[in-house]
Amino acid sequence: MAKVSTNISLDSDLKKEATELLSDFGMDLSTAVSIFLKQMVREQRIPFVIKRDQPNASTMRALKELADMEKHPEKYKSYASADELFDEVFADEV
Repeated sequence: MAKVSTNISLDSDLKKEATELLSDFGMDLSTAVSIFLKQMVREQRIPFVIKRDQPNASTMRALKELADMEKHPEKYKSYASADELFDEVFADEV
């Protein structure tokens, strides 16, 4: 199979860190990119999950509630201990 040269632009720090890590694995950047591309072609997809570093809707609601609790603690009941909380939450179950 004929080899072709391909140019890609990378952040210099990313390239340095990746090159150092790959060296520990006994390979160079070109080999790693080839492995990635072969796996992508074999699986017909990007071979790992790509996602945002953003919480889901439920977590976002909880974070907003926490912010409101910090801003307006008078609107929320507090407990001296976990036992006090559990006693109230589970009072009807006894």
